[in-house]
Amino acid sequence: MYRKTILIFVFLHIILTLNSWASKKNDKYYYQNAVYHDEIKSVQLYRVGNELSNPEIELGSDAKLVLKFDELAEDVKSYSYTLIHCDVNWNESFIQQSEYLAGFPDNPVTDYAMSFNTTVKFVNYQVQIPNDDCTPKYSGNYALVVFEDNNRENLVLIQRFYVVEPKVRIEGQVKKATFDPFNGENQEVDFKIINDQLKLLNPAEDIKVVLVQNRRWDNAILDLKPNFIRDNVLDYDYNKENVFPGGNEFRYFDIRTKRYNGENVGEIKFIRPYYHVSLLPDVIRSNKNYSPYKEMNGNFVIESQDRVTDFDTECDYMFVHFSLPMESQLVGGTVNVFGALTGWNANKSNEMKWNFESARYELSMLLKQGYYNYQYVYVPEGARKADSVNLEGTFFITENDYQIFAYYRDQASRYDRLVGFLTLNSAVKN
Repeated sequence: MYRKTILIFVFLHIILTLNSWASKKNDKYYYQNAVYHDEIKSVQLYRVGNELSNPEIELGSDAKLVLKFDELAEDVKSYSYTLIHCDVNWNESFIQQSEYLAGFPDNPVTDYAMSFNTTVKFVNYQVQIPNDDCTPKYSGNYALVVFEDNNRENLVLIQRFYVVEPKVRIEGQVKKATFDPFNGENQEVDFKIINDQLKLLNPAEDIKVVLVQNRRWDNAILDLKPNFIRDNVLDYDYNKENVFPGGNEFRYFDIRTKRYNGENVGEIKFIRPYYHVSLLPDVIRSNKNYSPYKEMNGNFVIESQDRVTDFDTECDYMFVHFSLPMESQLVGGTVNVFGALTGWNANKSNEMKWNFESARYELSMLLKQGYYNYQYVYVPEGARKADSVNLEGTFFITENDYQIFAYYRDQASRYDRLVGFLTLNSAVKN
């Protein structure tokens, strides 16, 4: 099996000064990870060589990101992509694409391959960033946008990534929350920003920071101001403002093979024409003791333990059936399966349905062979933040990753530069 690449000669490129979704200067368009077609599956964006890495590269470095996704189809579609620079709040930056991109604003997705020897037919697409046709020139937040038929209005998917220019140094630690009325359930993220290069006229305003737990943005902490400023050090040592629920270790299951039941798999059946995987029934963990084990903080990898040579094109798709028994149905919101397998979003595609006869929440998802982390969350009606505490429990000793982003905008700048980035692990003492 080989990957087919089309060489397309583009004779005319129209440089768009602002993309068509936000053509007026007072318009706003919020970019978040999203999939717009039900046939699009297994979306991943990571640093080449590390499937579990954060989609972050250093400005001007040789590092590359790779976007991978499948479409459940037998024909190749005409897909294109563009990169949109965003501010700290993920609204489009009002600067021309020709300023922050070297190359062309719109480029075709030419790297694709058909599935081979699978029960579910699909096309695997890939894009590497940066490349000869498109390279970011500025640091900051970026949205990688894929669209169809050269029409930016015909969205296929959006994925966020980060380009860092390391102008400041970040040091920090994760510890049990200093002020914790919940009896040791929370984690506190204390950190310092050491600045030796930037001219900060108003440090509390010129530097904006964002704290993210396990790459999910729905519960991110925004707009933290330094608690102390001493010489070139901005200190963010708080007792309440920088606190997250510790949560619980993610649940997991292994569907890397069709030949036998992997971890937490109760049954595999081939019901023509598809494979069906029933996971072992889960339990509510909010009333259970903490149990440590190694997991991937909500991520997943595409792999197979069957005889295949190319995971991208030969890993098959299976219907995975989740079940969460409960004494009664929860009212006022939804129960969702949550994690990287859902794009860290809680929406209709991963909302569980209540089965009155068996008294349990149920959901079936079509997933590619691999190893997956997940958890159950409750989303109150109208809320944007998913709550895992009521279903999963929370403990300050849970192992979590935290991402700290430091953005800089001086008086004359028109965009937010990403000048510092650090990942902290709660289990590692710094």
